[in-house]
Amino acid sequence: MKIAAIQHDIAWCDRQANFNHLAMLIAQAELNGAKLVLLAETFSTGFAVQEENFAEPQGGPSSAFLVSMAIEHGIWIGGTCPEIAGDSDDARPANTFVLVSPQGVEHRYRKIHPFTYGGEDRYIRSGSDFVTVDVEGLRVTLFVCYDLRFADEFWKLADDTDVYLVPANWPEARRTHWLTLLEARAIENQAYIVGCNRVGTGGSLVYSGDSRIFDPLGETLAEGKSGEECILYAEITRNRVQEVRNKFRFLQDRRS
Repeated sequence: MKIAAIQHDIAWCDRQANFNHLAMLIAQAELNGAKLVLLAETFSTGFAVQEENFAEPQGGPSSAFLVSMAIEHGIWIGGTCPEIAGDSDDARPANTFVLVSPQGVEHRYRKIHPFTYGGEDRYIRSGSDFVTVDVEGLRVTLFVCYDLRFADEFWKLADDTDVYLVPANWPEARRTHWLTLLEARAIENQAYIVGCNRVGTGGSLVYSGDSRIFDPLGETLAEGKSGEECILYAEITRNRVQEVRNKFRFLQDRRS
C-alpha cells in the first residue's frame, strides 16, 4: 500500500480555511497513488485547546470532512478532531484520532495521554482504549503525538501491529525528541511508523514539521522538509514486517 503523510500548516481555529487548503493536498496525494492519507493532529483547528470554538460534537464538521474526502477519493484518511462524545458526563472533548475507510466507515481512538506540560489535561479528557484497524490487510494502530513518549504501550500492541500512525503538533523546540522517539518506536517494535507533524505557528509555538516514515528496521523511507509544507510517500507491506521479525527474532525475547 502506498501511504501519504501530509505535512501542512494549520490556520488557527479556522476550520473552513483548513478544509479548503487540505482538500487540494489530499487530492494531490490521491492523484499520486496514495491509498492511506494521514493529516496532522487537530488538523482543522490547531492545538487551540483554550479557544471557545475548539470543541465540536462527535460526527461534527472535522470528522465529516474526513468522511467526505475518503468517499470522494476512495482512500483511507485520518487525523484528529476535538470531539465531545455522548458516552460521558465529562463535557470536555477528547482528542480523537478518526480514521475513515473509502466507504465512509469511521474508527475512533481517543488520545490516552493528554499533554499535561501544555495544559491539555485541563481542557481535554483522556481516552482509555487502544485501537488497531485492518486496512486492506495491514494492521494499523493509532496513537497521537504525546503518546509517543510511552514506549510500553507501543510494545504491548506490537505483535498485532504492522504500522503505527502518529499525527502530531510537536513543537520545533523539542524536534530532536520527536525524531529520536519515532525512530526508536520503529526499531523496538519492528514495525513501520508514520509520524505526521504540522508546520507554521500556532498560538506562541513554532512547528518545524520533520515528519518521517520509518520502516521496521528504523530506516528512513521518507522525510519532510523542516518548516515547509510537503507530502511524504512510502510503500508499506505486511510482508516486510514479517520478514524483519522472522530474521531478527527480538519480540519473542521480551519479558512482561
